[in-house]
Amino acid sequence: MAISIPIDAITSRFGDRFNSLRSTSLSSRFANLRPVSEFLDVKRVSKPANFAEAQSRVNYNLSYFSSNYAVVFVMLSIYCLLTNLTLLFDMIFIGGGLYGIGMLQGRDLDLGFARFTTSQLYTGLLVIGIPVGIWASPFATGLWLIGATGVTVFGHAALLDKPIENAFSEEAV
Repeated sequence: MAISIPIDAITSRFGDRFNSLRSTSLSSRFANLRPVSEFLDVKRVSKPANFAEAQSRVNYNLSYFSSNYAVVFVMLSIYCLLTNLTLLFDMIFIGGGLYGIGMLQGRDLDLGFARFTTSQLYTGLLVIGIPVGIWASPFATGLWLIGATGVTVFGHAALLDKPIENAFSEEAV
């Protein structure tokens, strides 16, 4: 019995916000990075007056600085891997092992004194990689990454006021 997850039912609740992310390539994704001086403009940092203003700021800043926020996520991911060397080792070990087994193209690995089939190599990779991966606590690292990214991104988006030229464009006259 196969488990079917209705992805459309989950993503339809977000509207069209994520459709543009799926259709863009990685190079065009980072092509619209905003300058650091604009991203970290301390003159525009202020406490929102109410929840509606905070929500308006978040909506504006998430779309305007989306590439910068992606860079923040990548930087926090690199920080996570550099501070959790066991997880980094396990990822390199499993990735390198899968690449090495794939390079054999189905042939056995002959070391001269022993011969290993690809099934034995995958089993050895599994027997070593899974316990080390569990010991490296990837779930705690992932949850920390989600939390740190959320606090950083939403905190920045809520505290950074819109530019003056855009602040009055939404008001009814």
